[in-house]
Amino acid sequence: MSEIAEAAGVAVDTVRFYQGRGLLPAPERRGRFAIYTDRHLERLRRIRTLLEAGFSLAQIRKLLEESTDPPGSAGPDRSTPPRTEKTLLDALAASSVGEGTVSRRELAERTGVPPALVSAAVQAGLLSPIEIRGEERFPRSDLEMVVAALDILDMGLPLDRLLELAALHAGNVDRLAERAIDLFDDFVRKPAEGDEDAVRRIFERLLPRVTQIVALHFQRTIVTRALARLRGRGDDEALEAALELTRSAHLEVQWR
Repeated sequence: MSEIAEAAGVAVDTVRFYQGRGLLPAPERRGRFAIYTDRHLERLRRIRTLLEAGFSLAQIRKLLEESTDPPGSAGPDRSTPPRTEKTLLDALAASSVGEGTVSRRELAERTGVPPALVSAAVQAGLLSPIEIRGEERFPRSDLEMVVAALDILDMGLPLDRLLELAALHAGNVDRLAERAIDLFDDFVRKPAEGDEDAVRRIFERLLPRVTQIVALHFQRTIVTRALARLRGRGDDEALEAALELTRSAHLEVQWR
């Protein structure tokens, strides 16, 4: 139990709790040893991912019951392809656990943003809806981005200029992401083809690190360019205030 808890990144008590709630099948028994398999580990990781996406334990139980094989079954047919993201999203909709996503109307209501502005953000590529059984849904990350954007607007930045800058950023990020995926395919996925667990483990480690690097690099670039502009203007008082701010400020990147 301690080994599977460490592999899944959870506490031993969490493993016991999930077993007690029926979310995790009982381990195999070999004498006095409790043996956990790769299927137990995969189940633990899925539970953690769904919890971080905002689902309750009751919702997760329903999703797992409908999208995975029941405990003790012979397992899936290995000749069939693994479940895709679309299959998982369909399962979410079929299980009525779509609270992890919101509709366009719900996105507008929860953020106070007019629907027309939400549509403009979608057209600009700033928000990316996904389709679940023919219905347009937005992931929770889009909801959080809209809330952050509203804070920026409250600071006095003009909406049209902000949308223009954000669209430029989104286009550049899309191109960069495509090249990053090519790099991952060439040096991680293809060499490990056939070992899906290994690819997934590397991806799970890689994605938060890449996110952290990008965020920290963007912050550093903003600060460096802003300080250079103040020096060029000869505004010593403002430069000193900015330097003091950079010494006291620290960007923390939290992965969820």
